[in-house]
Amino acid sequence: MIVALTREPARDMSACELTHLERQPIDAARAAEQHRGYRRALEECGARVVTLPAIEEMPDSVFVEDTAIVLDELAVLTSPGVRSRRGEVRAIEPEIARLRVVERISPPATIEGGDVLRVGRKIYVGLSPRTNTEGVAALRLLVAPHGYEVRAVELRGCLHLKSGSTAIDDGTILANPDWIEADAFHDYETVAVHTTEPLAANTLRVGAGLCVGAAFPRTAEMLSRRGYDVRAVDTSEFAKAEGGLTCMSLLFSE
Repeated sequence: MIVALTREPARDMSACELTHLERQPIDAARAAEQHRGYRRALEECGARVVTLPAIEEMPDSVFVEDTAIVLDELAVLTSPGVRSRRGEVRAIEPEIARLRVVERISPPATIEGGDVLRVGRKIYVGLSPRTNTEGVAALRLLVAPHGYEVRAVELRGCLHLKSGSTAIDDGTILANPDWIEADAFHDYETVAVHTTEPLAANTLRVGAGLCVGAAFPRTAEMLSRRGYDVRAVDTSEFAKAEGGLTCMSLLFSE
């Protein structure tokens, strides 16, 4: 069984942190509806969804992925790269502690879950505006006793590693080659997103299902032809806050 930990979006998501996008209005009602559709998609993929209430004073708190790195043996609470988001980690810690033994990374090390991609026993960490080399080193120290290898990845022009790459199965990475170094995933087959859909690499694998952004039909069609069980999910309001499919859940295998 997969448990998907989610949080309802705050009404004032328009006050979120932004790095690459211009600020624009976010429709709170539409975001709430899209979040309900997102949760339905997780359930259809076989997950048991746990939904926490919105935290109105934390406009980014719907993006729970950034608060923790979930492994089979433990969960590592992160140290977000922007101070305004550090309260999100404290708020979600009791829920994570129900599901995993908890370890922590603290400043000056910074690391966000959106920069962390696990493929088997390898963990790739993007060096981004939100994650520094100290964060990579701290994660390596915590997970090495459990047999994980941590590798740093250089990024170009994207917020997080998973903005530009995700694992679509245990041997294949979907990536935007303009944002991720070409040899970063040399141990795996790498599949490029459609050239007109640079943001399409942020997919979410849940059980046998592969959730793909509804805004990326060409990439979705390509993945369907390769045999994946593709589920289109609309997250357009969250994209205005630099969020994607992986950002809005933490997945735990029970």
